[in-house]
Amino acid sequence: MAHLQSVAQAPAAAHFPANWQGASILSPAPAAHPASPRVRMELQIELSYDIVDPYGADFVFNIHAAHTPNQAVSHERLVLNQDIATQVHTDPASRNRYLRLHGEPGRLELTYSATVDITHHRADPAQLPEVPVRYLPQDVLGFIYPSRYCQSDRLLRLAHNEFGALPQGYSRVQAICEWVRGHVAFTSNTSNFTTAAVDTLIEQVGVCRDFAHLMIALCRAVNIPARFTSGTDYGADPALGPPDFHAYVEVYLGDRWYIFDPSGTAIPMGLLRFGTGRDAADVAFATIFGNVKAQPPVIRTHAVEDATRGFVLPQHGTDALSTDPGAGPAAGFAAK
Repeated sequence: MAHLQSVAQAPAAAHFPANWQGASILSPAPAAHPASPRVRMELQIELSYDIVDPYGADFVFNIHAAHTPNQAVSHERLVLNQDIATQVHTDPASRNRYLRLHGEPGRLELTYSATVDITHHRADPAQLPEVPVRYLPQDVLGFIYPSRYCQSDRLLRLAHNEFGALPQGYSRVQAICEWVRGHVAFTSNTSNFTTAAVDTLIEQVGVCRDFAHLMIALCRAVNIPARFTSGTDYGADPALGPPDFHAYVEVYLGDRWYIFDPSGTAIPMGLLRFGTGRDAADVAFATIFGNVKAQPPVIRTHAVEDATRGFVLPQHGTDALSTDPGAGPAAGFAAK
C-alpha cells in the first residue's frame, strides 16, 4: 500500500553491535530456569444461536485451542445439535484453527471441550532485548504496521513522547502495558465492534480487546512488533462477570513472542491460546454471515493440580512467559 511510505514510523535508536545477527550474539544467553512445570487446562465452550435467515447462515469460529510448540491439545470434542457438515482448517503460519459450517434455520447449539497442556518458556525480563526492524523475521515484520483496530500511525507523537526515551527491551514494553492499564478503566459494555485504539485512548474506558488494541498500537508506534491474541479469562475476578473470552497481547522480544495482559484481569500463566492476528478482526471467536441472534457464550475453564504428573495451578510471577518461539533473525544479514 503506497500510503504506508508517507506515514512510516520514526525509527527508534538502537544500541546493537554492527555485526548483530540475532539475540544469541547480542548478549550471553539468559540464565537457565529450572524445568518449567506444566499447566493443564480443562476447557468447555457452549455457544447458542437462533438462525432467523430462511436460507440459514454461514459461520467461521476460532474456538479450537491452538497447537503450538508449547501448547498441546491432548483431547478435544465438538458436539452440534444440527446434523451438518463441519470443516476445521489450520492456518500454517499462525496455527489458528478455524471451524466452518453452515447452520440451518432455527436453533444452532455448539459445544467444544478440550484438555490442553501448556509448558511455558521462562526468561529473565532484563535479558530480553528489542529487535531492530532490519533483523525481524519475515513472519514478524507485518506486526509493526498499522491495522484496522490498531492505528499506530496516529499515535506516533504520543508514543515517542511517553516511551521514546525509555531504555529499550522488556522493561519498555512493560511500561507501555502499565501505562495503558493506568489510563483506561475496565468497564463492561462500553465498546463495540467498531471501537479501535484511538477511540479507547479518547474515551479511556473499555474491555480487554480495547486494552489490547491500544497497547499493540503504542508498541508498533515505537517499532516493537505486537500481535493480538485470543483466549479465555482464567483467573478473572468474578465481580467482572461470568467467565468469558479474553484478549491479550504477545510482543516479539529477543527471539520469541512474550505474553502481556494489559487489562490485568487474567492470570498470564493460565492463558490458553485460540488465535493470533494483527487485531481482533483476524481472530474473532465467531464471524457470522446471515441473520442470526446470538446468546451469551458459556465458558468453563478449570486448571488441574496434580503434582505427581507435574501439573501446577497458574499463578502470577515475575518471569517473562512465552508459548511461541520466533523464526530467528531475518536472513541475508551477514556479519561484517
